[in-house]
Amino acid sequence: MRRSMIATLLTAWALFAAAPMAHAVQPGEMLADPALEQRARNISAELRCLVCQNQSIDDSDAPLAGDLRRLVRERLEANDSDQQVLDYVVARYGEFVLLNPRFELSTILLWLTPVLVLLGGLVLVVRNAGKNGAASPSTPLTDQEKAKLKSILTDERR
Repeated sequence: MRRSMIATLLTAWALFAAAPMAHAVQPGEMLADPALEQRARNISAELRCLVCQNQSIDDSDAPLAGDLRRLVRERLEANDSDQQVLDYVVARYGEFVLLNPRFELSTILLWLTPVLVLLGGLVLVVRNAGKNGAASPSTPLTDQEKAKLKSILTDERR
């Protein structure tokens, strides 16, 4: 039973891994020039679908994503560079359209927040390690405690 379940899971994983990534690009949207089409795909992978928000426009079936894919291809056919196409789309739709926002003054908090949280966590760990670590006790043992400890240790050795 367990082997058949593992075999089923491995088969499902293999099929999933071997399946080509589904793209929402329609055949009518594709450019005749393969090099230009590849550039369009690369640019589309960097642009966020404004409807789906967690998908690139290359992967989204939303009508707005289709419009953006056509816009990218139109700009490429007009001999714009990849950066010019991205700049054009950002100027039209804002920085949010980029899946990986640029490192600029307006996005510095977005980029630095994970680093600041990590550093803050490390500071807390280091500070609390000194308090709760195996540090020497703040008050020395009394004679009665020393005698009890000595008896416990001698009993354990026997």
